[in-house]
Amino acid sequence: MASQNFTSAFLVDQSPEEAFAAINDVRGWWSGQIEGATDELDAEFTYRYQDVHYSKQRITEFVPGKKVVWRVLDAYLNFTEDPNEWTGTEVRFEVAQHGEQTEVRFTHLGLVPAFECYDKCSSAWSFYVNNSLRRLITTGQGEPNTE
Repeated sequence: MASQNFTSAFLVDQSPEEAFAAINDVRGWWSGQIEGATDELDAEFTYRYQDVHYSKQRITEFVPGKKVVWRVLDAYLNFTEDPNEWTGTEVRFEVAQHGEQTEVRFTHLGLVPAFECYDKCSSAWSFYVNNSLRRLITTGQGEPNTE
């Protein structure tokens, strides 16, 4: 049976190391206020976008050039009946060489269709991962909102 966790993947011409570096430059592709280190094992950082979304992540896996995993320790979404839907979920980025290209695979483990925020959250992730992060990897300039 296929996983229902939200997943997205794309290929780029850059190396796995370049893709990995861009992923961990979270401020370069994800909108909002980000406080704390986003590029080392066991680091914790917070994300806040206006009064709409707050989350606190701990980096639980950090394998340079290959994989980074964030465990969501705390979360608040102001547009869901259960504002803590993300708490306890994991955000995973996996990087792998495929021939002459690099695949970036994003999975939000626990973000499933049964979640009230699934449609909005998966749509937002699709933009930030497939557009903003991909652009940061390929051009050096992501597309985070300036707010």
